[in-house]
Amino acid sequence: MWELVTNTQMGEADRLTIASGTPGIVLMENAGRAVADAVCRRQPPGSRIVIVAGPGNNGGDGFVAARHLAARRRHVTILMVGDRARLKGDAATAAAAWAGRTEPATPEGLAGAQLIVDALFGAGLDRAVEGLARTMIEAVNASGVPVVAVDLASGVNGTTGAVMGLAVRADMSVTFFRKKIGHVLLPGRICCGEVQVVDIGIKADTLAVIGPRVAENHPSLWRARLPVPQAGGHKYSRGHAVVVSGGPVTTGAARLAARGALRGGAGLVTIAAPRDAMAVHAAANLAVMVRPVDGHDELARFLSDKRFNAVALGPGLGVGTKTCDLVAAALAGPRMVVLDADALTSFADHAEDLWGMIKGREAGVVLTPHDGEFARLFSDIAASSESKLEKARQAAIRSGAICVLKGPDTMVAAPDGRAVINAHAPPWLATAGSGDVLTGIVLGLGAQGMPAFDAACAGVWMHGDAGRVAGAGLIAEDLPEALPEVWRDLVADNSVEA
Repeated sequence: MWELVTNTQMGEADRLTIASGTPGIVLMENAGRAVADAVCRRQPPGSRIVIVAGPGNNGGDGFVAARHLAARRRHVTILMVGDRARLKGDAATAAAAWAGRTEPATPEGLAGAQLIVDALFGAGLDRAVEGLARTMIEAVNASGVPVVAVDLASGVNGTTGAVMGLAVRADMSVTFFRKKIGHVLLPGRICCGEVQVVDIGIKADTLAVIGPRVAENHPSLWRARLPVPQAGGHKYSRGHAVVVSGGPVTTGAARLAARGALRGGAGLVTIAAPRDAMAVHAAANLAVMVRPVDGHDELARFLSDKRFNAVALGPGLGVGTKTCDLVAAALAGPRMVVLDADALTSFADHAEDLWGMIKGREAGVVLTPHDGEFARLFSDIAASSESKLEKARQAAIRSGAICVLKGPDTMVAAPDGRAVINAHAPPWLATAGSGDVLTGIVLGLGAQGMPAFDAACAGVWMHGDAGRVAGAGLIAEDLPEALPEVWRDLVADNSVEA
């Protein structure tokens, strides 16, 4: 149930279901009944429910919900935006079956409502909200009354998550078959509230036909490939990760990444540090090893040891040609590479050189930019009007790497078009050094042989879950120490041999 669909894909799922013999009015009946069920769980008999209905199928769902709510002894009024007589098809059939109160929509009609059902537009809106619809959305938001949205909060584009000028702020959205991308992407996610997905009669095998390539991040997507220690294993079989450090005054970022890699499961982690930073690292690390490595030639010789099977560069590394040379040395070998922070910014003026080194590699490369770093590397993509999801996908295709575009709705996109949106992250993660730990977690999973896309998805989810475990007031140092609890939850259903 973690697949996410576009408006077009959902429309095709409806069409295929109807073509296979399920009448559209049956789908609408099931949808409206599910909305009524959700409302009844929130409001007891005798409650006053106002349904704001639009001129399309979303409004038709609202008419069905009204009929079921009235049958369950709720007092229902429909406020109609548009001309009821102009409803067509299944929506007209649903409206004809409603014998209760229907009034022209006005803000005053909301007075006395104990719950409002938003049945204006649903997911398919692709134009700015204006006129009476905008007036009613403003009134709904100003009412202070709980709102249940039919399918998606009206005003949110289901494919992009964009707010089309103004959107309803719902407490709950009842959607059908699968979530839309707009339920998970910001700012749409904020408008939708709790999202409940219900079955309305569309068969699961329809997914194979409509072919969604986007999912909401969840362990079910990658748990089967999560590296779990086995009885015959040892630290060397769990991979040896390397974090390349900057100079003595910026060592903290490398240590955070190294600690993240170690807690992420790598059997061994080494910080490759300039000699003038050795003393700082040696005094601050216990399980993480430190080795002297100055410049790209020494790094190339150091990484020639094939036991070093994953390397991260960027956190606290410094911006400039020296960093570019270090990245080139890391990419020259057969190992997974994670590039973050300064390793990305250093290529801002010649990104094509970086893409040339990445494309054609057998081992995976993961880029983990925040919005600022992304804009430096992909200025034209960042400035486009595309959604954050499409920007991450375009960046992955251009670079040939897995692109982790960080934020409250972090994207993980692969060059082959697959993408995952992460909604599993508390706002407390917006703190200095948090991204360095994420780099380390992805690195640690990759060192254990997890494929790069799965390592990125799992790393992002585990990072978010560590934020949940650490809780309010967390700092970056807390995140690696929260990972044991995250691991325990992830492997609770697996057979882990000691």
